[in-house]
Amino acid sequence: MNIEGLRYAQAVSRTKSFSAAARDYGVTQPALSNGVARLEEELGVKLFDRSPRGVKPTAHGARVLPMIDRALEALDSVTAEARRLTSPAAGAIRMGVSPLIGADLVACSFSAARGLAHPRDLVLREADLDLLRTALKDGELDVLLVPEVEAMPAYRHRTIFTEPVVVIDPAVAPGTESPVELTDAAGADFILVPDSCGLTTFTTQLFRDNDLPLRSYPGEAASYRVLDEWARLGVGAALLPRSKVTQEHANCRPLVRGGVPVEMSYEAVWGRDNPLGADLEEFVGFLADSAGCLGSSPEPGGGARSGQAADVSPGAPSE
Repeated sequence: MNIEGLRYAQAVSRTKSFSAAARDYGVTQPALSNGVARLEEELGVKLFDRSPRGVKPTAHGARVLPMIDRALEALDSVTAEARRLTSPAAGAIRMGVSPLIGADLVACSFSAARGLAHPRDLVLREADLDLLRTALKDGELDVLLVPEVEAMPAYRHRTIFTEPVVVIDPAVAPGTESPVELTDAAGADFILVPDSCGLTTFTTQLFRDNDLPLRSYPGEAASYRVLDEWARLGVGAALLPRSKVTQEHANCRPLVRGGVPVEMSYEAVWGRDNPLGADLEEFVGFLADSAGCLGSSPEPGGGARSGQAADVSPGAPSE
């Protein structure tokens, strides 16, 4: 079975687009489409259906694609471990973090790096998502810890942590603590931040995927901290991960969709061919286990203002 075809199918599944998957792998769309078609022919099942709303797995694809994910993960693990045994890499793990990543997850990251079979130092860089993705592609970073808002199918992924999302709406009577349905929240004017830390991307995708209009305040906040403050002042409504609410609000309510809490997920992303591959797998596994101990609603924390970038050496304070 052609491994390239498996990776192409995985990329289409994650991006929900043949063209986006092709761009990520640096091949033409016909080449990628032909690779997926050959795989479907070999398997004897159709994996995807195309529609104006994008690409979705078929009923057979929904069964087969998770198996493809597991097979490729196992293959990458074998390759990474063989590389570690034959050519052990030295040096620190260089991790890029989104401004939305709080101090709790940063602390877990240092513990995970020190808990490796061969402990490593951890050097952090906080920056906007586009800068982090470019640095990962250019080999300047080994792993990213970012909101799970944009597929990078040519890389390995693992969800590290999820937390509930809340709505701060000054139009709601103070003292109302019951959850608010997404359809009801859509009536508010939301303050947005520059599309750099992942929060605005998450918000727009949430409303778009549920066929709801996103009404936005005509101005723009510089960061999620300012967004929090402006919502408290009554400028407009704000949608935030629970840990980014800096203080208690009388109008802060959990956001639900069909009664189910809306959550934001954070993931680790790293290259398949990184010389530290096996150590990164171990590191990400430890990090996921450590983050799981934080619970679904970690204490409020935060990072630097969106748009800033900083390198932090082990032991240095995190902004």
